[in-house]
Amino acid sequence: MRLSIGFLVAGYVLSQFYRACLAVLTPVLKAELGATAGDLAVSLGLWYVAFGLMQIPVGEALDRIGPRRTVGVMLALGGGGGAAAFAMAGGPWGIHLAMVLIGIGCSPVLMGGYYIFARSFAPAAFGMLAGAMIGVGSLGNLAGAAPLAWVVEAFGWRATLWALAGVTLAVAAAILTFTRDPERITRAAGQGGSVLDILRLPGLWLLLPLTMANYTAAAGIRGLWAGPYLTAVHGADATLIGQVTLVMGLAMVAGNFAYGPADRLLGSHKRVVLAGNAVLALALAVLWLMPDASLAQVTALLAVVGLAGASFPAIMAHGRAFFPAHLVGRGVTLLNMFSISGVAIAQFASRPVFEAASRTGDARHAFAMLFLFFLVPVLIGLGFYLFTRPRAESFD
Repeated sequence: MRLSIGFLVAGYVLSQFYRACLAVLTPVLKAELGATAGDLAVSLGLWYVAFGLMQIPVGEALDRIGPRRTVGVMLALGGGGGAAAFAMAGGPWGIHLAMVLIGIGCSPVLMGGYYIFARSFAPAAFGMLAGAMIGVGSLGNLAGAAPLAWVVEAFGWRATLWALAGVTLAVAAAILTFTRDPERITRAAGQGGSVLDILRLPGLWLLLPLTMANYTAAAGIRGLWAGPYLTAVHGADATLIGQVTLVMGLAMVAGNFAYGPADRLLGSHKRVVLAGNAVLALALAVLWLMPDASLAQVTALLAVVGLAGASFPAIMAHGRAFFPAHLVGRGVTLLNMFSISGVAIAQFASRPVFEAASRTGDARHAFAMLFLFFLVPVLIGLGFYLFTRPRAESFD
């Protein structure tokens, strides 16, 4: 079981890396391929679209054939193949295609781990384990910051992507070799077995707006907009961008580890999620009102966005209690689909929002509108989440 989880975590490190690397690669991809920040926003959005659309078939596969083959095969073909396609890209469309493939390859990794947690461990441990997997996996976020900038400077971005393709294939092979599937559950006669049965569960819908909104700001800013923002408003070069995004990445790691203990300390998923996302909304509001704050203040605010925006495991733990054992795979992937879909929509919508705001010629105003764009969905999600029951266990 430790090997099963260990290699899935390694796969999730790669998943986090791939969604974070474009912020650091922005300058070199613009110089060599003519890919603008807007182009890369589309690329990252396509990653999330592919990732999100795969969640329904991934959930079906987890419940039917287990995580070993689901994760191992998809990570090898999509992740390894996509990294190779990225290394050969000749322009923005090549990057778009590569990110779609990588999104498909990464789509089952986290949910494969969550499936094992839900099926093989006590329900009370789910939130802690879910947060720990994202926390350790977020090392990929860190690797996609300053370390990536150093490697690209030393070896070039194409060589770096070829090496990543090899690493991805090696991890996929290890998952296929060492991961062990939980015992299969046979659905009893009359039990529902589709996503529609999950959507009929009472009270689940109140979780979905915040599930869609909670990760959008941290993912969008860390994954793409931090680089252009720091360049345009603070004159940052690739090294400084790497340093600031490293701080934000560390905060995201800390947030994933913090939400689990906070859940036990405050006594309910709801209190933790409400408090964390209220802090997230406050940090985004300050960035909206003060986009030209000092570099130190901006770095601190971005760190708060990363820390507070890591509530996904707590939301997932809240939602997990809704799902019967035979629908665990479909249930956790459905929630993940809503989360990733929110990020994908935000990525696509952020480009026209930023371009419209940029017509004034004032970079500070443009990025202020971008931060407001990320703030509004969080406030809407919090409004719905206020009406959820404090303990999801009451739905069992």
